[in-house]
Amino acid sequence: MALSPASAAQKAQVLAEALPYIRRFHKQTIVVKLGGNAMVDDGLKAGFARDVTMLKLVGLNPVVVHGAGPQISGLLDKMGIKSEFRQGMRVTDEKTMNVVEMVLGELNQEIVSLINQQGGKAVGLTGQDGGFIRCRKLFLKSETTPGEDVDIGLVGEIENIDPELINLLDSRDFIPVIAPIGFGVNGEAYNINADLVAGKLAEKLRAEKLILMTNIKGVLDKAGNLLTGLTASEIDALFADGTISGGMLPKIGSALDAVKNGVKSSHIIDGRVDHALLLEVLTNEGVGTMIMAD
Repeated sequence: MALSPASAAQKAQVLAEALPYIRRFHKQTIVVKLGGNAMVDDGLKAGFARDVTMLKLVGLNPVVVHGAGPQISGLLDKMGIKSEFRQGMRVTDEKTMNVVEMVLGELNQEIVSLINQQGGKAVGLTGQDGGFIRCRKLFLKSETTPGEDVDIGLVGEIENIDPELINLLDSRDFIPVIAPIGFGVNGEAYNINADLVAGKLAEKLRAEKLILMTNIKGVLDKAGNLLTGLTASEIDALFADGTISGGMLPKIGSALDAVKNGVKSSHIIDGRVDHALLLEVLTNEGVGTMIMAD
């Protein structure tokens, strides 16, 4: 069926609008953390796979990092194991770690398969592969007792990321899909917050962009209004006055650290929007909050 003149003009405008962004970001690395509804809704997952494949085919270098928070919590509930979080981090004992590894592995394979079905060449990894994410045990600072550390189990703090494996895959036109599990000094596995992995990886790869997909519109003010563009110092102020708190702390913290350490821009985008990734990267109007250095 032929397009109406109005529909044809609208589609042509969208395609023409993408050209300068394709040219600007050609050969540049974009680290994308898949999360929120885009990770659990079958239609959104398939759309994400198409978007990532398209970015690769037009000359960008997407690197995907994913968590599995809702799926892990769901399976733990079925097993009668209560999920516990501290400062946005999942408390991870040995039983929970077994579930984390199983669920992340299954989701990693699914994302790889979806991208490959769209014509991409995806490769699934964890931080243990090639030893590229080295960790130590993470202790949180107590929010009630100054100077006291809080033990949250088998949760890792990133010591080092070796970008060689990811750079090699990018150079051969593969799309890395990374599950956030690292290894310790004795080879033990650690659960790592996926937002933190994405942020540190973006820094190491000298990425053009870090994009964090979530279930909210972006960074909101205290009245619930979307803040579309923020500087690092403005984000610091939102931390200080309590506007950003709870589960958003590691997410926004990783985005902030990334721009302070060389990533050109970080984006918090609404994964519930169809093709949110393409809209954020290749159009004038994004679908979330962009954070840049001062």
